[in-house]
Amino acid sequence: MTEGAARDTLRCAADDAASWKGNRMLPLEGIKILDLSRLAPGPFCSMLLGDMGADVLLIEAPADGKLTPIGMPGGDAERARAYNSLSRNKRSIVLNLRDAEARDIFYKLAATADVVLEGFRPGVVKRLGVDYDTLRERNPRIVYCSLSGYGQTGPYSQMVGHDINYISVGGALGMIGWPGQPPTIPMNVIADFAGGGLHAAYGIMVALLARERTGRGQYVDIAMSDGVMYLLASLTGSVLMGGASPGRGTTILNGSVPHYNVYECADGGWVSIGSLEPHFWVNLCKAMGREDFIPHQWDGARREEISQYLRDQFKMKTRDEWFAILQQTDICAAPIYSLEEAMNDPHNRARDMVVDVEHPTLGKVPHVGVGTKLSDTPGSVRTTSPSPGQHTDDVLSALGYDATAVAALRERGVVA
Repeated sequence: MTEGAARDTLRCAADDAASWKGNRMLPLEGIKILDLSRLAPGPFCSMLLGDMGADVLLIEAPADGKLTPIGMPGGDAERARAYNSLSRNKRSIVLNLRDAEARDIFYKLAATADVVLEGFRPGVVKRLGVDYDTLRERNPRIVYCSLSGYGQTGPYSQMVGHDINYISVGGALGMIGWPGQPPTIPMNVIADFAGGGLHAAYGIMVALLARERTGRGQYVDIAMSDGVMYLLASLTGSVLMGGASPGRGTTILNGSVPHYNVYECADGGWVSIGSLEPHFWVNLCKAMGREDFIPHQWDGARREEISQYLRDQFKMKTRDEWFAILQQTDICAAPIYSLEEAMNDPHNRARDMVVDVEHPTLGKVPHVGVGTKLSDTPGSVRTTSPSPGQHTDDVLSALGYDATAVAALRERGVVA
């Protein structure tokens, strides 16, 4: 097989790309990504890029076969993979990168790749021989993204951590919760997924755009702690010029005022109220039968009186009854859903935030939809998660290895 033919083959997924996308072009079609990441932030990053059409090849390590995706129930590995959104739209090869032959295979893949994504602690890829400096000698156009907790530099770079730690150092956790209470621990959305995976996908896309202008790839250093602080940009200015840091439940956006708050209802459900603008506040007061409150939206002396009245009133009806009443007028209100309720909400369904994808044995499997809506080249969910090493033979064949050579590599534990 010629080098050009191998390159063309590697830029296509193992299945027929035309059957995935119909007649519409995918925005990242032709972008080839080698994904070395393991835990949630990296797979979310490559999921975002894969949803937009990138050819994502998972470079997986040999395993004992007992692991299931994070957040998925154990027992039925095939079913768990089918419902694992983070690995959809991807292919998989198992390479033992501690083996020189496996690294040689990786180098061949990297020679025609656009992006390498890794999520190890700083220094690991250097020890494995698959770091940026090594790869850019073979492919100067490579965009190499390292996604870690604290980044590749700085005194914390070698510290271990998880979302709860990154939102602590980044300044977010200290402002979440109620006055006088311990900080409230959110799900791992802020650091892992927003400050990590989403931030990394943004960095990769910016680097790819820069490559179109310079002809050169570059290194992208993403720290989840950086990403958390970046997300707080709207708050940093006032602190940097000498203002106080936002405390738990002390600002208008984290629970200090009655018109931007949450209220329990008769059935134990909750509603959120966000009537910041004066006209929305007027409508809320009218709906709650207390027009006399209208002049006192920002009156600190009457704040507790208003809050108590709203708490009492919301307990008079169920959550859904209140939502039906409040959505009839311009009032910033919404029911507080469980994730199951959110996935069944008619608005979210109308926005295609739950879609079906075909699985070879399970039939139609529901997945979360693509959040980024493009009018001309929309992303899509085309395949469910691959089994580890599912595409090993296809990938090696495209590199020029025949069946005998692949069998020998597998026998030696180079691939699986």
